[in-house]
Amino acid sequence: MSINIRNAKSEDAPFLAEMILKSSRAEKKFGLYDLIFSASDNKETLKNLEKLTTTNAKSSCHFSNFLVAEMNGKSVGTLCSYEPRIATRQMLCDALEEIGVDSKKSEFMEILNSCNFELNKRTLMFDFMEEFDGFVDVGVLKALMQKSLLSARLKGYRIVQTIVEIGSLETLLYYKKLGFKEIQTIECELYREKFGRAGLILLAYEF
Repeated sequence: MSINIRNAKSEDAPFLAEMILKSSRAEKKFGLYDLIFSASDNKETLKNLEKLTTTNAKSSCHFSNFLVAEMNGKSVGTLCSYEPRIATRQMLCDALEEIGVDSKKSEFMEILNSCNFELNKRTLMFDFMEEFDGFVDVGVLKALMQKSLLSARLKGYRIVQTIVEIGSLETLLYYKKLGFKEIQTIECELYREKFGRAGLILLAYEF
């Protein structure tokens, strides 16, 4: 089966929401967006994430930053790539405010402030590299990465970075398999309290 990679559209919002939630939980029951939205169930959290992908403020979660992988006409994977100098933390706050979330009072801002990397503004960030269960090891994520790196190279980028939770072994191993190397680790007690993970790892890939 061939894999088709395309740019995401606003109509992909429901699928993007699923992939963002799955990726942010990273095999946990509770992740960053569960904390941000404090929703009573998955349905409500997914609805909020759908809105977040289509705000006027183009945060890192905006649909325009995503590639979608398809097989036989079915969406099976995503990869988000964004420029930290454009999709800033303030842009995410603006997007959240746009959908009615007061980010200034949210616990997630406290976490970001206490467990945060100083990102190189000349690098591209990868996030939400995720695939549907049942499509593992058929080349979906590799195809997404190759397409994204091609676009990044045309923009003049030579380094891409990503952030993985400490203890998210499967995700970490996969990134390392793709050629990413650990650059920095931050252990954060507040992150451990909220999510049960010791902190975050910054990885980079030169191409």
